[in-house]
Amino acid sequence: MEPGSIPTGLTEQPQVASLQRYLAYGASMNFPSRLALITVCALLCTPLMAAEDAPGLTGCAAKRQAISDQLEQARANGNSDQQAGLETALSEVTSNCNDASLKKERENKVLEARHEVSKRQADLEKAMSKGDPDKINSRKDKLAESRKELQEALDELDK
Repeated sequence: MEPGSIPTGLTEQPQVASLQRYLAYGASMNFPSRLALITVCALLCTPLMAAEDAPGLTGCAAKRQAISDQLEQARANGNSDQQAGLETALSEVTSNCNDASLKKERENKVLEARHEVSKRQADLEKAMSKGDPDKINSRKDKLAESRKELQEALDELDK
C-alpha cells in the first residue's frame, strides 16, 4: 500500500480515511504535529465516550443523567424548544423524584401492562373461538404489542 492511499472498506468514513493518510506520513512528523494528532483524536473520541450510559446509576440519578444528556444534545443542536422542555423536566425530577416513588410508579406500570396482556389474550381466545381469521390476526398483533410494552415496563423496572 502506498503512503496516502486509502484502504478499501474505510472509504465510507472520511474522518478515518483522512486520519489514515495523516498517519501514513507520521514517520516524518515532528513532536508538535504528533501532539496535534493526539489532541484531534481525543476530541473526536470524546462524544463517543460521553454517549455511553453512566454505569451504576439507577433510579432518579439515572433519570436525571438521561435528561441531562438529552439537554446537552438539544443545546448542541440549537433546539431551544426542546431545551426549555428538558430544563423543566430536569427541574421537576431534581425537586420531586425519589427512588421509592419512582420504583412504585414503575411497578404500577408493570401491573398495568400485565393486565393489558391478560385482556388481549382473552380477546384473542374469543376471536379464535369465533374462527374469524381477520379478527384473529388483529388480536394477535395487539397481543404482541401489549407483550412488547410489558417487556419495556419490566426493563424500566431494573433502571
